[in-house]
Amino acid sequence: MKFRHEWKHEINYSDMLALRSRLQAVMVMDSHTINGKYEIRSLYFDNLQDKALLEKLNGVNMREKFRVRYYNGDTSFILLEKKSKMNGLCHKEQTQLSAAETQAISDCNMDRLRESAKPLVQELYLKIQTQGLQPKTIVDYTREAFVYAPGNVRVTLDYNIRTGITGTDFLKKTCVTIPAGNAPVILEVKWDEFLPSVIRDIVQLNGRHSSAFSKYAACRIYG
Repeated sequence: MKFRHEWKHEINYSDMLALRSRLQAVMVMDSHTINGKYEIRSLYFDNLQDKALLEKLNGVNMREKFRVRYYNGDTSFILLEKKSKMNGLCHKEQTQLSAAETQAISDCNMDRLRESAKPLVQELYLKIQTQGLQPKTIVDYTREAFVYAPGNVRVTLDYNIRTGITGTDFLKKTCVTIPAGNAPVILEVKWDEFLPSVIRDIVQLNGRHSSAFSKYAACRIYG
């Protein structure tokens, strides 16, 4: 398992405008963006005791969460992801799903999940059975992403964070989402073994410090 370093900072709109200009001067825009950005929709899983939420809020050192996501409303490419965190480092596993598989996961269709040959789907099935995982909330947001080859650095600006409240049929474009409270703009910086000084200098903002902000937690504000 390969783990990556990750920083998160809560910033404001003015910070974002300044950062965007500086990042564009040094880094390359992610090739998947459309006009410099893309829309992300995720469906997060948790159990009845809100294990994933509470572990995040309490800063548990070793934790994991499952989510399904797609980009720019395109349901022809959907990913099931498991994100693990250990000692401040992050690791992500993912596998592609069809729309039918995604609907089965959203519906907790045990028969369909049981038949899957994909290891990550099998793991999710096992944890639905043993931990009571179930679809919990939709998280929508806009992302601007920049990459820098040395250090395999990725810097993202996430904003317009919205929640589906209790709706979990996230394959429907008509699913209604609303703003997740007063969620800030989130700056995320991820890298492998080292963070080049040029990038470290760019992302340093006066008065802004590393944050444990969670888009999932923010989107649970209504339940």
